[in-house]
Amino acid sequence: MHVTHDPTAIASPTIDFNTFLAVDIRVGTIVDAKPFPEARKPAWRLWIDFGPAIGVRKSSAQITENHPLETLVGQQVAAVVNFPPRQIGPVVSEVLTLGFPDTDGKVVLMQPSKPVPNGGRLF
Repeated sequence: MHVTHDPTAIASPTIDFNTFLAVDIRVGTIVDAKPFPEARKPAWRLWIDFGPAIGVRKSSAQITENHPLETLVGQQVAAVVNFPPRQIGPVVSEVLTLGFPDTDGKVVLMQPSKPVPNGGRLF
């Protein structure tokens, strides 16, 4: 599920730091990407390597408009790795790949500005 946010909306309610720390956001490298024709909204199936502690996890990502399939392998992305798996049609999505909406509401991947080790945690 992707939520499109109004960039002029006020901030969400305040949370404490421990609540933030409960969300485990890690960096990983896309090692495979395939079409996902069964998805209700256009999406790609991604396999993301989060390093030896977490391994390779699957994700369904609605990023087709800004990220052509042939450009994805080798890119690093950020994802929430501690949500429960979610069934999306015939696919189980194990992580939530993160991004921001562009001016048309299409997802742009959240990525580090230079290469970092897979599995690194956002802080």
